[in-house]
Amino acid sequence: MNRSRLTPLGTCAAALTLAVGALALVEPAYAAEPTSNGKGGNTEQKGGSDKSGNGIYAAAEVKYTGAVAKAGASGNVASSDVNWTPPPCWYAPKYGAKEFKKKMSKELKEAASAPGMAGHAGAAINELERHYEDDYGWTDTPGYKDYNVDKDGEGMFWAAYENPDEPDYLKRTSCSDIPFWVENGEAPPPRYEEAISPKILAALAYQHMELPKTKVTLAPDGNTKVKLPTWAWLDKAAFDEVEATAAINIPGFHLEATTTAKPKALTLDPGTEDATTLPADGQCPIVGGKIGEPYAQGKAKETPPCGIVYGRSSAGATFPLKASLTWEISWTGTGQNAPVGMPDGKIEAVQDVTVEEIQSINR
Repeated sequence: MNRSRLTPLGTCAAALTLAVGALALVEPAYAAEPTSNGKGGNTEQKGGSDKSGNGIYAAAEVKYTGAVAKAGASGNVASSDVNWTPPPCWYAPKYGAKEFKKKMSKELKEAASAPGMAGHAGAAINELERHYEDDYGWTDTPGYKDYNVDKDGEGMFWAAYENPDEPDYLKRTSCSDIPFWVENGEAPPPRYEEAISPKILAALAYQHMELPKTKVTLAPDGNTKVKLPTWAWLDKAAFDEVEATAAINIPGFHLEATTTAKPKALTLDPGTEDATTLPADGQCPIVGGKIGEPYAQGKAKETPPCGIVYGRSSAGATFPLKASLTWEISWTGTGQNAPVGMPDGKIEAVQDVTVEEIQSINR
């Protein structure tokens, strides 16, 4: 991916880009308020200032609605694709022209007067100042006249946002380009591959999505017998379609995406090798809008469409039955009405099952 492009000063300028980023581009904070049904949250990714009060306030907010975790936390969905990860950072609208001039010019003056800022470092600071003040640009990065103040309100400077749930610091801070101007209603230059988009918002909605917990109903419930089928099923309410939306909505800019999860199949792991799953591969598909079939009297000798037959007792202990519900994930969003597929999601739950020998009486 394309990164910092301060090519004339090479590594020195790149180092300055990171230094200025550390000073001026503050990490977003989170705030949330619960929805009325208590099943999700309205979560906003907001800006703030650093402890010194010199940080630049973030203009764009990512607001999460629908089935999302509260307080900005990650949801409970694990991607079935081990190579899929949410975006670690992105670029989005952050400063108006007048605000940017006030903040950035102050940062540059403070950086220039700091100890050790001579030689190449001082030259890099001077070049960055010329870039925003005197229309000085590079090969693919045009310069600005007086921070574009005469265009205030006609666009915004875009800058980096970090995903606070990304544990890898290098990935989280990898959006290291200096702030760049985008006119209202126009797309950012294509070289900024991490510029916020419906696809990125869909991935963030996926990251924050909270799906219903998977608790399988068993018959017999929690205490079954060796070589007798244990029926397993899920109530329909446990796997209704779920949606989570991520959106940015500020003057002159609106973007959103809705990520949808639909139940696909239930996979059972008995917790012991001495057991047979029904079906044999352990995957119980959705048939007629339901997974499995509730047990009813008179069906004790029938084979359930979804279940387990244990081959030995748990010997006074329990077996950890793991139930994994696979969800088919897709998204739609601004300019994208047809669903776009994403890696399946999974949530797992473990419940203890006691398996006893059948007691026989010899006469």
